[in-house]
Amino acid sequence: MIKSALTRTTIYILLSIGAILMLLPFVWMISTSLKTPNEVMTMPPVWIPSELNWSNFTDALSVAPFDRYFVNSLVVTVLSTIGELITTILAAYAFARINFYGKEIVFAVLLGTMMVPGEVLLIPNFVTLSNLGWIDTYQALIIPWIASVFAIFLLRQFFLGIPKELSYAAKVDGCSEFRFLWYVMVPLAKPALITVALLKVINSWNAFLWPLIVTNSQELRTLPVGLSAFTTEAGVKYELLMAASSMVVIPMIILFFIMQKYIIAGVARTGLKG
Repeated sequence: MIKSALTRTTIYILLSIGAILMLLPFVWMISTSLKTPNEVMTMPPVWIPSELNWSNFTDALSVAPFDRYFVNSLVVTVLSTIGELITTILAAYAFARINFYGKEIVFAVLLGTMMVPGEVLLIPNFVTLSNLGWIDTYQALIIPWIASVFAIFLLRQFFLGIPKELSYAAKVDGCSEFRFLWYVMVPLAKPALITVALLKVINSWNAFLWPLIVTNSQELRTLPVGLSAFTTEAGVKYELLMAASSMVVIPMIILFFIMQKYIIAGVARTGLKG
């Protein structure tokens, strides 16, 4: 009994230390966003500003057209999420319920692509989009990201956990594959679909490298890329950069905390059948 209590206490202490270490960068970001320029460069570092300089947030918005960046990020995030949900549902159902020649081989090849670092594909993907004439367009920001092997794998695992008797009963009643997918499988897979959607929203909203590469004009920049406006030859305005970064990151943090129970439920239930 004592040994079990000590084990739990040790685990809680380690988890608490890990949580504090994970939160420190966010605390520093918020703290710096409220500092004056002098306090930003003070050594040793000042964690609590002497006065809250809220004007950093309004000043940050005036440095670059962040209203346009916000619209671009919103459009790219919404459309790429919808596209990924459509491709994921169709592909996951095919791999989970439809028998076709070479299914296991194709699925194994898809899983194998997850081991290829994304940076390796940057140049081939850029050349492909350049040949299509899509550089500096919304197509370049959206189309390459409307499919995800991880999302397909996650949803396939969920579909495999749904009893096949439901499919047999639906077919006896004359239900087509698509109708069964839309009216039976999709509603049952709601936790997994919410998980896929939330992960996609967070990844798309925070994407930096790809939008930086495929866009040239200010009109198509997204919020993470727009943060580079605070880095100039004269130096970095850290207080304004942290203020803008807070406005970019905080909505995703709030979204995650609101919807985290769906993410946990979706991931947990997809692990029931492997």
